[in-house]
Amino acid sequence: MLVTRDASTPPADLPRAHSPRARGPFASAPEDELDPELLSLPDPPRRGRTFTLGVLGMTALASLAMVFALRRDVLYAVAPAAAADVGDLRVAEAGALAKSENRLVSAHGMVGAAGGIRYERPFSEGSFRALPIAGRPDVWVEVRVPDGKENGRWEPPRSFAGRLVRFDASGPRHRGLASAVKTATDEPVRGDAWLLVDGEAPSTSRWSAALAVLFLAFAAWNVMTIAKLVRKVA
Repeated sequence: MLVTRDASTPPADLPRAHSPRARGPFASAPEDELDPELLSLPDPPRRGRTFTLGVLGMTALASLAMVFALRRDVLYAVAPAAAADVGDLRVAEAGALAKSENRLVSAHGMVGAAGGIRYERPFSEGSFRALPIAGRPDVWVEVRVPDGKENGRWEPPRSFAGRLVRFDASGPRHRGLASAVKTATDEPVRGDAWLLVDGEAPSTSRWSAALAVLFLAFAAWNVMTIAKLVRKVA
């Protein structure tokens, strides 16, 4: 007897095809299955993380401290460009000077022949002299001596136009000036002394505003980085 078989019917002796999930070397593991290789990795060093957070925090604080130290320079950079006349520095009253503190002023007066010091600054041409006003140990002026003029025939000016500040609040550029005067002359500068920085206009102090913005941005970046690190580990 001849039996015919339809081509679409699978032979009886062949196993039927099943469709289990394919397993292979590239098959992805179930989502709830933990990778033993990841589990074998060591835990992240907490000491290194703490050190990193400490460095970032100290850097942020240092940047904010620099912004605080530059605050008076920044205020002077945005001060009015018109100079306030304080008159003769030999007879100017302390109240009149206080009204023009950290502002551009114009004044005149004779400086003392003794008690001054000479110094230089890096990246600045010429030299500088800090001189007391004659008869006023509480009022000083800083004048700039151009290159080639520093000799025995140089005479200090008698009219000035510049920034008027307290000696102890004159900013980073004059840090240590009071101690230098004491070392050179054996005479301490009075605590309430004034310093008129001749030639320093608000426009020449704009570097302080740019530097303060840079430090403030750096502090903000450090704080944001600390927040990200803490949030990832938590």
